[in-house]
Amino acid sequence: MALMTKEQYLDSLRKLNIKVYMFGELIENFVDHPIIRPSINSVAMTYELAQDPQYEDLMLATSNLTGEKVNRFTHLHQSTDDLRKKVKMLRLLGQKTASCFQRCVGMDAFNAVYSTTYEIDKAHGTNYHENFKKFLEYVQKNDLVVDGAMTDPKGNRGLAPSKQEDPDLFLHVVERREDGIVVRGAKAHQTGAVNSHEHLIMPTIAMREGDEAYAISFAVPSDAEGLYMIYGRQSCDTRKLEEGADIDLGNKNFGGQEALVVFDDVFVPNDRIFLNGEVEFAGMLVERFAGYHRQSYGGCKVGVGDVLIGAAALAAEFNGAAKASHIKDKLIEMTHLNETLYCCGIACSAEGYPTEAGNYQIDLLLANVCKQNVTRFPYEITRLAEDIAGGLMVTMPSEKDFKHPVIGPVCEKYFKGVNAVPTEHRMRVLRLIENMTLGAAAVGYRTESMHGAGSPQAQRIMIARQGNIEHKKELARKIVGIDEESIAKREAATTK
Repeated sequence: MALMTKEQYLDSLRKLNIKVYMFGELIENFVDHPIIRPSINSVAMTYELAQDPQYEDLMLATSNLTGEKVNRFTHLHQSTDDLRKKVKMLRLLGQKTASCFQRCVGMDAFNAVYSTTYEIDKAHGTNYHENFKKFLEYVQKNDLVVDGAMTDPKGNRGLAPSKQEDPDLFLHVVERREDGIVVRGAKAHQTGAVNSHEHLIMPTIAMREGDEAYAISFAVPSDAEGLYMIYGRQSCDTRKLEEGADIDLGNKNFGGQEALVVFDDVFVPNDRIFLNGEVEFAGMLVERFAGYHRQSYGGCKVGVGDVLIGAAALAAEFNGAAKASHIKDKLIEMTHLNETLYCCGIACSAEGYPTEAGNYQIDLLLANVCKQNVTRFPYEITRLAEDIAGGLMVTMPSEKDFKHPVIGPVCEKYFKGVNAVPTEHRMRVLRLIENMTLGAAAVGYRTESMHGAGSPQAQRIMIARQGNIEHKKELARKIVGIDEESIAKREAATTK
């Protein structure tokens, strides 16, 4: 089976013995839990669209490993065309769900681990690349969702992993056995972790001598012995628990999720290990994954932005303000910012190049520029959406008030906008904007735009590293006629 249906995906989750805690309780049936289910629906959309012939070109690809059609989320990029289609696919899914659909991290991890293991084997004679290829073939053949897990809790950010007072604050090997390793620690902020069949683990930072126990990459099933998850809270999440909740949810059907994934002495067999102490390659893996994931934001956040811009335009229309020049200008600005993000995602894809392993890597500088813009532009798009929506977005009475036999008609009367538009339609659009800018969906759009795929400073470090300032200085020297001889004389004079 190369492609699962939406229904098969849901059934596959039910068969797993995944341990999830939320609100201090072990969740018996996480698939149908009202808080978790919207995020599962978002992942399910990646399966649903893959079955739709009109989206086949974006959603499917031909595997270089098996020669079969696979979901693009399990694919190794074979060209710049693949890289561009990835961005377009992510924008499409953002438009369809108005939320995080959680499958990007695994796809980005596949491509980073594939190329890095090839180079580790070349340097050390290890067998990591073959291990990973077998794992990915298994993923492709079963169309699995994989949580790409990189971020550790980190503890004291001023100390290396091996120098932490509590060694578990970075995931690490606690026992090396003949048949594998035993690991302990956790991965934080894990998008879609609960909805995944497998976890693909990577180091979170570049490592150095002394950090060998922390320089690890491997894969384990989501229901592995000793692995459990603690579900992260989201703003307004308990609205989903309210009886008959609908309008107040804003986005009733879709959402994102994050979790703390805890590894309490989890065993990993040798054939599931992709990095094991080769500290000099940890940084390469981190940089490559970060580059792919920063490219992703030029697609997924743009698709969600499309929905938010549309909601703001509807709010203006329902308020009777759509013809105002300042409203038109704000919508133009929102569109300009959103399309600029998309341009960056497409640009870093178009400038991609093959790795030694054969899969394609994006242009790292442009990918980091893309994500740097994502840390800013969605915040301005959000601000403008809130401006257009008006204060009612955050002062509106509850859905139950609108349904009340006595005060319901009062709410209908005083919250009416344009006469031709039902009050309920106005309320629904305002709740959607609230959800996307302040509520549960804001995690996957607003806040994730800042911290997902690394903090803004992480991108600035990479931009400085990739920006090639010395080359730019040389360009300026040539333009003004400063030759190498005069430079040498100046340097000689300053050293005397």
